[in-house]
Amino acid sequence: MLANSLIESDRRHLIHPVSAYRAHEKRGATVLSSARGMYLTDAEGRELLDAFAGLWCVNVGYGQESIVAAASEQMRRLPYATGYFSFASEPAIRLAERLADLSPPGLDRVYFTLGGSDAVDSAIRFIVHYFNATGRPAKKHMIALDKGYHGSSSNGAGLTGLPAFHRQFDVPHRWQHHIPAPYPYRSPVGEDPQAVIDLSVAQLRAKVEELGAENVAAFFAEPVQGSAGVIVPPKGWLKAIRETCRELDILFVADEVITGFGRTGPMFACESEGVTPDLMTLAKGLTAGYAPMGAVLMSEQIYAGMADGPDNHLPIGHGQTYSGHPVSAAVGLAVMDLYLQGGILTNGQVRAVQLEKGLAALADHPLVGNIRTAGMLAGMELVADKVAKTPFTSALNISDRLSRAAYERRLIFRAFGDGTIGLAPALSCDEEDMDTLLQRLRATLDDVLDHAEVRAAIA
Repeated sequence: MLANSLIESDRRHLIHPVSAYRAHEKRGATVLSSARGMYLTDAEGRELLDAFAGLWCVNVGYGQESIVAAASEQMRRLPYATGYFSFASEPAIRLAERLADLSPPGLDRVYFTLGGSDAVDSAIRFIVHYFNATGRPAKKHMIALDKGYHGSSSNGAGLTGLPAFHRQFDVPHRWQHHIPAPYPYRSPVGEDPQAVIDLSVAQLRAKVEELGAENVAAFFAEPVQGSAGVIVPPKGWLKAIRETCRELDILFVADEVITGFGRTGPMFACESEGVTPDLMTLAKGLTAGYAPMGAVLMSEQIYAGMADGPDNHLPIGHGQTYSGHPVSAAVGLAVMDLYLQGGILTNGQVRAVQLEKGLAALADHPLVGNIRTAGMLAGMELVADKVAKTPFTSALNISDRLSRAAYERRLIFRAFGDGTIGLAPALSCDEEDMDTLLQRLRATLDDVLDHAEVRAAIA
């Protein structure tokens, strides 16, 4: 009865992110009530294996008592401290220092936000300020990847390269541009890694030339494009793009909101290619979903350009009430301890091998066209014709079939609209958890294959 009452109240009052409002009202919410380790429990008592870490974020699993204790102690001691007027709190200072120590060399300045979207929005504002303050006001245009995701703020949504975030919102803005994603499975040059890299570099050069390098401020990219269906660029792509940006005199912004904090193996995905971006945006794994927080890390060059600009005795007018919130920062510090001293970062690297092998064993399934992995991040693209790489028609609503079948198998993953399954298990999962995930995933694929309409659509 309580669950039914909550569902009805949800229909009347709660607006859900990125949903078709009327369709959600018709369907009704799935109310979650508790969690432990890799498992969520819904209001009807079903235990569900969470193979998506909430929303790519609960990297350390649910129910970590050390995080709860850190948050509770901080709430008792100092539940809020503003960062305005030169005030600060110890947790925020220590977390900034720790991030500077852990991040790629040279990213020593840290600005805290509430999450990923406003981290990207803050980065945009800092970039605009930097070029104005250093006497290059023409450099306003910004480029990102098609299918990329950079949040849903008024500016970040325009850099996002997904139609749902543009529709009816009057974005992208005239200063926002996109080049094709480095998508080996569907690249016009085939899947040869160097050919994909060369094409992407050429496309970036062409776009900058079209706009004029003197007018281009920055290029934004995720090291792995999560919301695109986990598109994993070839090894070497990130380094080539970073070097191209430097050559063209444009800033390179690595959006590591999803890929940061061990999700792809190292602490940050940029480490895998020895890349230091000019700015890096973080969130999700920063607090592992236990409290809202994001961050922008920047080089000393960017910071100094703003700090030493004209009228530098006046405040730089960017800030948020909850920037550097002491409870979120205390949570972040406890999460860093779990990654490092707690062994969760290393555990994730071990489990990533098990995930990759387990998914490879599903490659011959009749529905599976392509499997791509980067540590504990994976995408499985389903197709109607493996040879022609033909997606299922939208009329089949394959993503809804996948979600419903997975729920019946007590499994949660992300089913993208194009028929790609997104996986992002907690880095803390053990061998048995991963085996269970893979078994339930196979069963889900078999269940969807048993649908007469799906079987009829397969070439």
